[in-house]
Amino acid sequence: MNAPINPTIGKPAGSEDAPASLRTILLQHPLLRPVCALLVLLLLDAWLVPGFFRIEVKDGHLYGAVIDILNRAAALMLAALGMTLVIATRGIDISVGAVVALCGTVAAMLVGGAPGTPGTSLGVALAAAIGTALLCGLWNGVLVAAIKLQPIVATLILMVAGRGLAQLLTDGQIVTVYDESFFYLGSGYLAGLPVSLFVVGAVFALTLFLMKKTALGLFIQAVGINPVAARLAGLRTATLVIFVYMFCSACAGLAGLLVTSNIKSADANNAGLLLELDAILAVTLGGTSLAGGRFTLAGSMVGALIIQTLTYTIYSLGVPPEVNMVVKSIVVFVVCISQSRRSA
Repeated sequence: MNAPINPTIGKPAGSEDAPASLRTILLQHPLLRPVCALLVLLLLDAWLVPGFFRIEVKDGHLYGAVIDILNRAAALMLAALGMTLVIATRGIDISVGAVVALCGTVAAMLVGGAPGTPGTSLGVALAAAIGTALLCGLWNGVLVAAIKLQPIVATLILMVAGRGLAQLLTDGQIVTVYDESFFYLGSGYLAGLPVSLFVVGAVFALTLFLMKKTALGLFIQAVGINPVAARLAGLRTATLVIFVYMFCSACAGLAGLLVTSNIKSADANNAGLLLELDAILAVTLGGTSLAGGRFTLAGSMVGALIIQTLTYTIYSLGVPPEVNMVVKSIVVFVVCISQSRRSA
């Protein structure tokens, strides 16, 4: 039997719905807006910055503006990955920058004394830094999940105390690292690309696997959508909340290792300063809901690239650095307005 004909267009009924459905799916995809924003910035750079997409090979390594943006965005992408899971549970972590400074300080003090001074092995130093990050995350998680403090208040405590502890450990001075093997993590190259990109790729792949191939991602979404219902359904919501804060701090600690390795020193005063704000902005730019529940890891990565590309654009055009903060504040305002219930 022949398919019924739609008299309005003379085609089989229902055939016009397929392209419309595909178009609707594309327009509603959570990555559409962040990817378009990134593409606009890249095209703007290609127009205003001579040789923006030029990539050269020097000493077996790839060099260029795009490679530099990716390398400098590595720490922010790690912080954004951890922040994504925290925001997905209706939380927030403003202690990320302090954890970056503290973990970088711990690693630098253990691994890199003055020349001729014996230091701790690299593996022990890295393990101590990540262990410190996990303890910071455990502290935040317990305050939020067990003591029931508001997330912004709980993490504010560590935001102040963490950087203060890092400054106490260094007496407010910059600790220089001399271990060449430590430099490889933040400023080394592998297959022509910065090692930091492989670190980010590994963490992203692991996180994506946990969120997509296990029930963990569904549990985190359930806590973010309705924590009371999730608890009544049998989920250990407190354990999940503690996990996401520990994961966020672990990502921040790894970011601190990249930053310290890249600058070959630990600066407790400035390392990771305001990184938590950039991480929150990257997560929201990527499409994760500030109300919890809905989150996208890939979107957070794109959001981090948008922020770093925007920073590169402002600096390349010779605009005063202070303008960068104004632009970010405008972006935050627009994102918050776009996610409000009234505008939705």
